[in-house]
Amino acid sequence: MNKNILDQAVQVYINANLNADVNQIALSKNLFENISQAVLAGQITAKKKSEKKLPTWFNAANIYYPSPLSIEQTSSEITARHKAKLAKGNTLIDLTGGFGVDAFFFAKEIKEVTHCEINEDLSAIAAHNAKVLSANNIVFKAVDGLEFLKNINQPFDNIYIDPARRAEKGKVFMLKDCTPDVISNLDLILSKSKRIIIKTAPLLDLTAGLKELGNVSEIHIISLKNECKEILWIIDKDFAGETKITASTLNEEVKNFSFYKSESVVEIAFAKEILIGQYLYEPDAALLKSGAFNLIAERYKLTKLHPQTQLYTAVEINHEFPGRIFKIEEIYSSSPLKKMQNLTGNVIVRNYPAKAEDLVKKFKIKADQEKFLIFSKTASGENIIISAKIIQYY
Repeated sequence: MNKNILDQAVQVYINANLNADVNQIALSKNLFENISQAVLAGQITAKKKSEKKLPTWFNAANIYYPSPLSIEQTSSEITARHKAKLAKGNTLIDLTGGFGVDAFFFAKEIKEVTHCEINEDLSAIAAHNAKVLSANNIVFKAVDGLEFLKNINQPFDNIYIDPARRAEKGKVFMLKDCTPDVISNLDLILSKSKRIIIKTAPLLDLTAGLKELGNVSEIHIISLKNECKEILWIIDKDFAGETKITASTLNEEVKNFSFYKSESVVEIAFAKEILIGQYLYEPDAALLKSGAFNLIAERYKLTKLHPQTQLYTAVEINHEFPGRIFKIEEIYSSSPLKKMQNLTGNVIVRNYPAKAEDLVKKFKIKADQEKFLIFSKTASGENIIISAKIIQYY
């Protein structure tokens, strides 16, 4: 950690060049003693990336930023604030502390937080920023979190861990492909706490995760603006009940869809006909990740287009629905569509034998902010195109 970065003149320069060409800055002659232009460019890039993702940090003076990659990998302020409410009791240890965003928000809910980070420089950065932000109930340890846990007799009310994808792995679908190795160290972790909160990437398979972990009391699937951001696994020591799954959409209004796995197996009705003036419902990414496709229809009194199409219809609109809602204006088959001129709309493809980009080219469809062309399939197997106006985005 180069403390020269915190000099007032340097900070003024960083703030004045947030919209400048960082590549040009990195290649220019050094402006400040003991600070390379490449380092300055990195500070500017990281701060710029924080503007929407981490506004508390962005708007505070004298924040020291890590590499831009660390900003990309850290939790957003919105998701961190949400997950902090899952902790219980008075103490929490974050075994993979990183930039310290999660620890900062846990510290707003928990009396004492311990932040472990094996990278000494990143640990020092997180500690400095916590002081700037008056988060005085966080203790910082520049250590390997698991090793620290092995050698301390103190129990914690919560243990939080955010295992990362191993460098040699591509897309990760199982915890065994992440590091630290939670699965091999699960007995150790459970011996130190009654509640474990594990954050994983959204690609992790729910069924595989449940088999790997055991004792999972809750799964929280978090999305922001229809993009699944993370999955949180709550393990409560000696838990033996049924896992509760909650899909949460963190937009202007927070919406939660909770159920137990046994509830998801229900019989539903399929739409016998789709009519102009009806509403078309598309579940948020978090709901789709939950796999409760039929339960969605039952809860919101919807009929489904097709068994393999996660689109639903209803005569009435329900703004409590977590996802997009469209009003159907026209319904076509593909044949008359070929003859139509000046087609406009954002193209959505769900269970239709073509790709969106190919359909745009084929029918010369121009983009439109509020109008959508939804290519899908009915319960009878007929391919249809629904022209609809969006009523609700999230």
